[in-house]
Amino acid sequence: MERSPLVPDPGSAASSPGLPRNLGLPEYVTRRPSGFYRTLNPATKLAIAALEVVTVFLVPGWLGPIAVLLVLAVVAAASHTMRALAVIGLAASPLVISIMVVNLFILPGAVDPIFRAGPIAPTWSGLWFGLLTSTRLLVFSSAVALAYVTTPVDDLLADMSRRGLGRRGVFVVGAAVQMVPRTIERVGEIMDAQRARGMDTEGRIWRRARAIVPLAAPVVFGALTEVEERTMALEARAFTAPGRQTQLRVPADRSRDRALRWAALLALAGVVVLRLSGRVG
Repeated sequence: MERSPLVPDPGSAASSPGLPRNLGLPEYVTRRPSGFYRTLNPATKLAIAALEVVTVFLVPGWLGPIAVLLVLAVVAAASHTMRALAVIGLAASPLVISIMVVNLFILPGAVDPIFRAGPIAPTWSGLWFGLLTSTRLLVFSSAVALAYVTTPVDDLLADMSRRGLGRRGVFVVGAAVQMVPRTIERVGEIMDAQRARGMDTEGRIWRRARAIVPLAAPVVFGALTEVEERTMALEARAFTAPGRQTQLRVPADRSRDRALRWAALLALAGVVVLRLSGRVG
């Protein structure tokens, strides 16, 4: 019997080298991450990030931030995420500058001025404390960002769903994680559309300030519309239906992942106990 040209041959995708083997499947089902850190289970990466954050803030002095910073540098270099972490560090620079200025000039109890110029008297204690606080902030944001940039959002949500987090909890986590990237993407789309209509969004500061209102309104209304569309899409996919959902792809949880996760959690508990007992700090 001769096969119709509109009906694909089941063996044609496997026998033809130019065609993908998983023809018609979405990318998040067929995706296979590569690299040691990228292939870790999302829960393992979250446990490691939690250990790094706790170490940064509970270990006194520079020991905690420097140790975690070295670990992050090695992992970022191995996973090729150094550039992404550098961009996140630059985004946090205004907060770092404000921390430095506040602590440098008005740190309570500081009595060791670097110099005096009338009422202005920056102190060595404020400089040291500002540098330490800024370093802790940058290391904290880098630890969380490393887990974020090496973990696809759908993998994170699928793993949370497998571990028993309810549908509403998974939706809240997914919406929170995707809110900032989606907002940035929407702002770019609106700016391109406004430029196509002749609006000047570049140039001097006053021109950019004048363009804020025409940009802000579509961003806000677009966000509200997206919430309604997402709600309707969830209902169409039986979001409130009873029973467990069927996961098309669940991230692997190998023995290596479980060992690293338990080691990170035990180390986190050890740091907390040492700090509470006074042996550290």
